Parts: sequence; C-alpha cells; structure tokens
Amino acid sequence: MEEYKNSYEQIPMRKGRKSKKRNTLNAKKVLFVIFLILLILVVIIRTHKKDNDSYNNLGENTTQVSASTDDKTEDETSNKDKPKKEITDWRLTLVNYENLLPEDFEIEVANIDETRQFDARAIEYLNKMMNDMRKSGISNVWVQSAYRSVERQKELYDNSVNKYINQGKTQEEAEKLTDEYINKPGSSEHNLGLAVDFNYVDNKFEDLKAFTWLQENAENYGFILRYPKHKEDITKISYESWHWRFVGEEHAKKMNELDMCLEEYVEYLQNVDE
Repeated sequence: MEEYKNSYEQIPMRKGRKSKKRNTLNAKKVLFVIFLILLILVVIIRTHKKDNDSYNNLGENTTQVSASTDDKTEDETSNKDKPKKEITDWRLTLVNYENLLPEDFEIEVANIDETRQFDARAIEYLNKMMNDMRKSGISNVWVQSAYRSVERQKELYDNSVNKYINQGKTQEEAEKLTDEYINKPGSSEHNLGLAVDFNYVDNKFEDLKAFTWLQENAENYGFILRYPKHKEDITKISYESWHWRFVGEEHAKKMNELDMCLEEYVEYLQNVDE
C-alpha cells in the first residue's frame, strides 16, 4: 500500500508541471500576438501620418505657387495699367510713322550754311562735332540735309511716289517703297530740326572714315545713328548710315550702352522706376 500511495501522490505533481508549462507557452504566444498587433498599428499610424504630411506639403506648395502666380498676375496688370511717364525733354521728341508733329508745332532754327538749317538749341553741338571731325583729318564730310519744313517734306515724298508710279508701280506699291526711305509729311525727324544727313544720302557713307569716327565719337556730342540695321523692325525705316539724330550727350551714351533705338529708349524712360 505504501508503494501504491507514493505512486499515487507523484502522479498529480507531474500533471501540475506540464499544465504550468503549457500555460507559460500560451502566455508567450498571446504576448507575441499582441506585440505583432501593436507593431502593425505603429506602422499603419506612421504611414498615415506621412501621407497626411505629404498632402499638407502639397497643399502648402500649391498655395505658394498660386500666391506667386497671383502676385505675378497682379504685377503684370499693375504694369499694364500703370500710366506712362510723360517725356518732356525736347531732345527726345519722338517723330515717326506713329507719332506725327502737332499741327501747331513751331521751331526756331539757325543756319549751318547759306541753305541748311538746324534746331537753334542744338546747332552748337553739330558745329563742334563737324569741326572736331575735320581736325582729326576727315575732310570729305558735309551736311547734305538737315531741317525741312513739312511742306518740303510733302514735296519730296510725292516726288518719290510719282517716280515709282512712272516705273509701273501701283499707288500702294509706290508708297510702300517710298516709306522705306522717306517719311510722310509730319512724321520726319527733319521736320523736327534735330536730324542731319551726311554726304550723298547713300549707304556707301559707312565705308568712309567719317562714319567710323561718328560711331566712335558722335555720342560725345549728343548724336546717335538713328536707323541702325538691327532695329529696322522697330523703326520701320531701312538702315541709313548717313542719318544722325541729336538727343543730348547723356541720352546718346545711355542709348548706346543699352543698345536701344529712340523708340525703345523713350518707352524705357516712360516705364522705368526712378
């Protein structure tokens, strides 16, 4: 009986150890599952947060781009609506196919020689330039044409148109050809009294030393080459190496520095902020 008792008492003890071990394993499994669930939740939360941050950044960038675009649009509108400054400097008076002399335009001229005249306020600069050119050894240069009245301009224009018509051109063709070199009455700088044509009014003038000298020095006397080759699309006048215009020394130098013709320079001054 004693042996049986001992065996009986030992059996429950063995069963208790197995049960405890099994419970421990189950607890570990539960903890592992909880850990996995928590890990998954952390990953999900971080991914969601990242997506939200990206969306918010996109929204901020979109807002910034939109604001920038709005600012640009406002600036463009402001510049477009901004009134242009009035250019009151008589030396910069713009006369061309779009800007005619007013009907009440008056000018005081002074004589260059017996037949040619120039604006009395600017003739001293022209005379000094001519004298200095000759002092430098250039003698084959003279003023062929300077101030012209509107009536004289009309006469020259009509004569040119009739010449082309006599060659078989239509009225429209004759005027178009004439417009390349002769301005309509009231739209010529010669009517203004601030333009001068040298020698034979021919682009052979650019082959002379006088032309080279003018390119290098004319700005010091306030003169510019009025109709350059690379500005024909703006001036609407074919290249004229012989045609020079007085604008004043400071303006002449600034125009050459900016590589602007008079049309561009006037617009530049009208819009520049001081």
